[in-house]
This record gives sequence, structure tokens and C-alpha cells, in this order.
Amino acid sequence: MTTFRIEHDSMGELKVPSDALYGAQTQRAIDNFPISGLHLPRQFIRALGLIKAAAAEVNLSMGHLKKNQATAIRNASMAVANGHYDAQFPIDIFQTGSGTSTNMNANEVIAHLAVAAGAKVHPNDHVNYGQSSNDVIPTAIHVSATLTTSEHLLPALKHLKKAIDKRSRELKNTPKTGRTHLMDAMPITFGQELSGWAAQIGSAIERIEDALKRMRRLPLGGTAVGTGINADPKFGPAVALQLKKITGVKFESAANYFEGMAAQDAAVELSGALKTLAVALMKIANDLRWMNSGPLAGLGEIALPALQPGSSIMPGKVNPVIPEAAAMVAAQVIGNDASITLAGQSGNFQLNVMLPLIAHNLLQSIEILSNVSVLLADKAIAGFTVNKARVNQALAMNPILVTALNPVIGYEKGAATAKQAYKQHRPIMDVALETTGLSRDELKKLLDPLTLTRGGIHG
Repeated sequence: MTTFRIEHDSMGELKVPSDALYGAQTQRAIDNFPISGLHLPRQFIRALGLIKAAAAEVNLSMGHLKKNQATAIRNASMAVANGHYDAQFPIDIFQTGSGTSTNMNANEVIAHLAVAAGAKVHPNDHVNYGQSSNDVIPTAIHVSATLTTSEHLLPALKHLKKAIDKRSRELKNTPKTGRTHLMDAMPITFGQELSGWAAQIGSAIERIEDALKRMRRLPLGGTAVGTGINADPKFGPAVALQLKKITGVKFESAANYFEGMAAQDAAVELSGALKTLAVALMKIANDLRWMNSGPLAGLGEIALPALQPGSSIMPGKVNPVIPEAAAMVAAQVIGNDASITLAGQSGNFQLNVMLPLIAHNLLQSIEILSNVSVLLADKAIAGFTVNKARVNQALAMNPILVTALNPVIGYEKGAATAKQAYKQHRPIMDVALETTGLSRDELKKLLDPLTLTRGGIHG
């Protein structure tokens, strides 16, 4: 049976589980918001711990905390940051829009640990000194998203781009039928096709890195409404500098606290960059699915690595599971972005009031994009094989190759030749021998698929 102790806050007394490290304010939030069972993610709790540790260090240097208080708060905060007490953060993400409950959750847990270490520490008076939930939670969004993106997403994307670039080089001289409108078009090489994917990922990296410039600007120091009431004017910049020392990331104090607290434009911008990445991954995943389709009744251009049985009823069936997972991640990220966009509009006067939702969705998008990018690189792109016989057969039958003859025979004769090849289901080479007056050697030169992938005029 659960046993309880009595805690109190400004609203009175409340029962709290005996083994809980949090206090009355956290318990009130647990009781008030039994909504989704979703909690703020590990990276957000990490950021809260780092912020509280940095704040304690700065408050000690400014004379606002005694050494034993600051040391106890810092040690407890770093333990929270390192994930030792995640189970003590049970509040639902659908809570007060400022995230006050979660900030107080952190203050109470850290104070409890500090008291257990022998220091006289109060959640509000010491752990939260110089701070408000209204500047701590936006700062935690910025810190957590920046760290997770820098440490996980960007390395994952660089790994993915490297894998695509490697396959692009390996397949630079392997031609295939190009497609526009899903219809046969002029040939390209697999290397060229993959180079487009690599460029998409490269552009995504650039967009994300650019968005992080704004995410590194922290509104801590604005306290309640952006004016910095009850905080030393040097507090915010000093905490940003301390966070830079702890993490190695170039955090800086926001030039305007009102923007950083009333708006979440930087988070919306980063989410937009993540959505663009999701769109790119959806395109790449679907290209892989189409190319792998069949293998007999589809395109069958490539074979993705066989990772697991594809059907509970059809023996031997193997499905493109990694591209499918990537497509679902992309759909989720696009949905997350829509929520973040709406939440970003909820900056009423001096405070955005959908901060926990922004934190949850943004960090989820970063996490799942990071994970699926590595899987896409290692379990799909690195190991697919090209069905050269199938690809070459399609190239030989492709009447659109006649486009290369336009400078020699003209568009109308080319169109007639292509239509005849379609109608008779014959290789374009054989039909062109009958309709163009060109020799087989001339046609072999003009219609060579690999040559045609290099562009220019070949007439």
C-alpha cells in the first residue's frame, strides 16, 4: 500500500506519496491533469537540470546563495540533468500552458535532494532564485532543442548524407530510365538520382544549422513578464555563459526578453526546418519504395535489404520496412509542426501559453528524425542492390530515347518513331533503323543511355 506524508504550499496542505522527491505543487498538477499519460521528455528534464545548476553557480558568484546551498543545488541539479530522477517528473504535458508545474516540479525535487545533502534550501527562495517559470521553460525549450539537434540530429543527417554520397559515387556510371509524372523519360544514372537526395539532406542541414542561431538565444533573466523583476540584470547573460561552459554550445542571452517569452518564433522556425527535412525524407523513402516495388509486377529496379518477413499469410513476401518507417516519421513530424505552429500563435501579450506542447512535439520530432535517418542510411541505402538486367531491359525498350535524335531527324519524325515503338512493343533501336535512315552504328552512338545522362547535344 502507498503511504503518504503531508506537504504544504501557499494553498495549504496536501498528501504526497512518502517516497516522492517532489512536493505539494507537483502533486496538485498530477491531480489536476490526468489527461494523456505523456510526460516531458528526457532531454527537456536534462535542460531543466542544467539551467538550475548554472543558475546556482551564478547566484553563488553574485552573493545570493551561500556556498553550501549552491553546492547542494548544483549537485542535485546535475543529477537531475544526468537522468537519475526522471521518474520524479510525472506531470502530463497537457498542463498549465506556461509549464509552471514542471518548473516547480524541478524546484521541489532539487530542493528535496539538497536538503537531504544537509543544506537549508527552499524550492522557490533558493532553487528558483532570480527566475520565473515564464523565462525558465522557454529557456529549457531552447536549450533542450539545441543540444538534441546538435548532439543527435545533425550527426545523424551527416551520416545519412555520407551514405548517400558513397552510393552515388558507386553508381555514377549505372544508367536507368528517368521518370517524370511517373512516366518514362530520358535516362539518368542512379548516381545522379542519389545526388539529388544528398543535396536535399545537405540543404536540410544548412537550414537547421541556421535556425539554431536563434535557438541559442536564451530569454532567462526576463523573469515574470520580460522586465527582469527580482533578477540581477547580469543574471541572464551570466547563466547563458555558464551553460556555454557546461555544454560547449555557444548559448547567449537574448537581446530582447519580451520576444523570447511572449513568442516562440525560434522554435516555430526550427520546427519548419524539421518539417522541410521530413518532406525530403518522405520523397527519398517513396523513391526507394517505388524502385524496390515488385519485384516481378513492379519496377524492380533495386532490391532493398531483406530485414524481416513481410506477411503473416503470404510466405516469402518481403516489404520495404525502413522506407515505410521513414515515411511515417515524416508524417508525424509534419503533424507536430502543425501543432507547434498553432502553439506558437498562442503568445498572448507577455507569455506563450502552450510551452509544454511545443517542448514535447519539437523534441519528439528531433528524436525520431535522428533515429530514422541512421536507419535509412544503414539498413536501406547502404545495402540496396541494383537489378541491372531489369534496368537495362527497360532502357532498351524506352522509346523516349528518341529525344536524342531531335537535332538530327526533327521532333515530328521522332514522335512518329516513338509512337511506332510503343505500339509494336519493340526496342527503339530497331524501329529507328526503319524510320530514320541512320545506320546502326550512328544510332548506337546517339542512343547510348550513359552518354545521354551527360546532357548536351549529341546529334
